[in-house]
Amino acid sequence: MLRYLPFLLVLALWIYAFIDCLNTPENEVRGLPKVVWVLIILLFGEVLVGPVAWLVAGKVRHGGGRPGEGTGPRHEWVAPDDNPEFLKSLKDDQAKQDEKLLKDWEEDLRRREEELKRREAGEDPKES
Repeated sequence: MLRYLPFLLVLALWIYAFIDCLNTPENEVRGLPKVVWVLIILLFGEVLVGPVAWLVAGKVRHGGGRPGEGTGPRHEWVAPDDNPEFLKSLKDDQAKQDEKLLKDWEEDLRRREEELKRREAGEDPKES
């Protein structure tokens, strides 16, 4: 099993670089067009030249690790219960459900009131 490990590592790197290249937007590809990078990765993947070249020189890498470093856009993740847009969408959905439930209750109440009035007037409620 151990003798297959180098082959599996090369294959994993090859697949990772290929998928990373395909998923990278065209404006983040450096040096060559994206199609050329895909061909380089596929043609020189067995000897690791293509995947390593892609990982080193093909893609614009955003700074990692520490906040404030890097040249890429900063994304600040917010928990759903702290995200005002998410909470507003929940409130909107809940408000619509509440309005529908209220209308159903009002309709049921009106129907029961009319039925009660008919009974008091001596009419048979099952006739209508």
